[in-house]
Formats: sequence, C-alpha cells, structure tokens
Amino acid sequence: MDKAIVDKRWIKPKHYKFIAAGLFLITVALYTVFRDNTSTMRVSEETLNISEVFQGPFPDFIRITGLVEPIAVVYLDAVEGGVVEDIILKEGSMASRGDVILTLSNTGLNLSILNSEAQLAEKANFLRDTRINMEQQKLTLQREILQLEHDLFQKRRTYGQNKELYEKELISREEYLQSEEAFNLVTKLMAISRERHAQDSIFRANQIEKISQNLENMEKNMELIYQRQDNLNVRAPVDGQLGFLNAELGQSVGPGYRIGQMNVLTSFKIRAEIDEHYIDRVRNGLNAYFERQADTFALVLRKVYPEVRNGTFKVDLDFYSTMPENIRTGQSYHISLQLGETEQALQIARGGFFQSTGGQWVYVLSPDGQAALRRSIRIGKQNPRNYEVLEGLDPGEKVITSGYDAFGKNEKLVFK
Repeated sequence: MDKAIVDKRWIKPKHYKFIAAGLFLITVALYTVFRDNTSTMRVSEETLNISEVFQGPFPDFIRITGLVEPIAVVYLDAVEGGVVEDIILKEGSMASRGDVILTLSNTGLNLSILNSEAQLAEKANFLRDTRINMEQQKLTLQREILQLEHDLFQKRRTYGQNKELYEKELISREEYLQSEEAFNLVTKLMAISRERHAQDSIFRANQIEKISQNLENMEKNMELIYQRQDNLNVRAPVDGQLGFLNAELGQSVGPGYRIGQMNVLTSFKIRAEIDEHYIDRVRNGLNAYFERQADTFALVLRKVYPEVRNGTFKVDLDFYSTMPENIRTGQSYHISLQLGETEQALQIARGGFFQSTGGQWVYVLSPDGQAALRRSIRIGKQNPRNYEVLEGLDPGEKVITSGYDAFGKNEKLVFK
C-alpha cells in the first residue's frame, strides 16, 4: 500500500508571492523614510561664477558717477517784460559783468515813462511855485515889519514930544491923547506882526522841508523810471559764460521769465547721484577721489540734497586742492566716495545673486564640490568689489555669486 509523503519545507512555493509583496512594501517604506526630499536641479558648473569666502581688510567706499558743473550758476530773469528786439551774445559766449546780452522793446513802458515824466514835472513845478510864493510872502511880511518899525519910531517920537508939550500946557489934551493912542496902536500892531512872523517862520520851515523831501522823492522816482527803461537791456550779472539762452527774436517775454543762465567758471564742482540705500550714511565732509591719466584728485562732499527722486539723491563735491587740466562742464568721472574706515571683515565677491535674493541667502558648495545647497546669510556693508558677511558663512567656503533667476525655488543644485 502506498504511503503519503509529507512536505517538510518551512517556506512553501505558495508563500513566495506573499514574501515578494512584503519585501516590496518594506523597500517602498524605507525609500520613503530615508530618501532626500530636497528640491534639486542639475546645472552646468561651467556657467556659474563661484567665489571663496575670505577674511580681510574691507574698505568702506562706494563708486558713483559725477558730472562736472560750474562752481556757481546765476539765472537771467527778465525784470521788465517786452519783445526780444536784438540778441547780442550767443550761447557759450564769455561775458563780463554788465555786458548787454539781449535787448527788449516795450512800447507801453515807454508811454508810461513819458506820462510819468510829464506828471512828475508838473508836480515839481507846482512845488517850486509854492516855494517861491512862500518866499515872496516872507519878504512881504518882512517889509511890513520894517514899515511898522518905522511908524513905531515916528509915533514914539511924536508921543514923547507931545507929552513934554502937554505937561508945559503948550498943546491941547486932545492932541496929546491922539499921539498916545497912535503910539499904543502901532506898538500892538508891531507885537502882532512879530508873533505872526515867528509863526510863519516855523510853518514855512516845515513846508520847505516837506517840499524839499517831495522834490527829492520825485527825483528818485524819475531815476527808478529810467532804471525800468534800462532794464529792457538784459545784462550779465557776473563774469562768466552764457550757459544757455532761451529767447528768440520777436519772442514776447513777461516779467520774471527765465531767459538763460550764466556759468561762473572761476572753479568747478562735481554733482553726482547716489542710491537712496546710502542716504543715512552720506553727510557733508566725506572724502572722495577719482583717477585721471595716472593722477589722483581729491574731493570733499560739500552738500547733500535731501530730496529723493527715482530712488536716488544728489550731492555736490568740491575739489580739495588741484583740478584736472582742461576740465570742462559736462565731463563725467567715476568717483570713489569714502563712507567709513577700513576694517577687517568676512567677505564674498559681488555678483548677480544679490539682485535675486536681496542678500538673504546663497548657494554654498558642498565639501566634495559636487553640489550646492541653499543657506540663509546676513549681508552688512558693501563696496564695489565685495559684500561684508555678518553671519551664515565661514572663511574658505565657496559660494555661487552669479545670478539665481534660472534656479527657481530649488534648494539644491547638482553639477553635471
């Protein structure tokens, strides 16, 4: 009789599929747990700029571009309105103070001047006639006083004689009294005339002083009127160069119209624009310099304009001592402006990464140089060559300093 054979294997063929499924699940689980979840991008190392972090002297300066301008500019504004009749000097011409640049014509002003002259002449004649009349009245009063003095002398003599005769009873009482009354009357008239003369003298002196002041004021008014006419000649207010002239023949200009400007060329200054990022650090007295043809020229910052436009503000710099030969208005120079002292600092080279990250993070190469990982950092000062690193990097590490726009938000870059 046949005997049944018992299968003594621990793992039977029917269990193979369950074992395979289990191993697959374990593999998937381990991959999920230990895999690198960092977003990665493959890039070519040859297209990147890589710089090493280093410790060294950090010169605190910035590079700016400045334009040469005259040391001073004086504007030409029309004092009187009119029509441009003649242009004597052209733009760029040299002029001395008082030289006529252009002339204006103003018919209305000329008529006004003639009317004013006539009115002032009439008033002046009236005041002169008044003064003459007062002098004549003075002479008349003096003549009257002289006549009264003569009468008083005669009446006093007649009264004295009649008094002696009356006392000797040689004349009548009536004749004596008449001479006494005549003498008293002339005495009183004389006193009244003298008082009137004193009062008239005071009044006359005041009137003559006022008349003299009025005549003097009228003469000054005439001078001002003639000056208005002379203002039709636009003259150079200073010695210098006529920078620009905004006028054409036949053009009508009003009072206060900006005709042009005079450039004072006794010296020059440089005007530059600086990014508003530095506005808190830029102040008067900072030193600067630029190089030209192997020579270095020192500058000092003289004025900071507080207004910010289009992300920049303006400054004026003066030459400290010497100026370049043949310097001309409009020339441009690349200037180094010293913001502070040179100090030891951790640094990385400037690059396009700053525009992408604002200096908040960079890609740092791994020790084997096969990849670069994103890392947060903090940037401090900057100069035209380097950035100061305040934290996040160590000396000797290498950083990608070229632009990051093509890398998106990937946290890891793997080199091909």
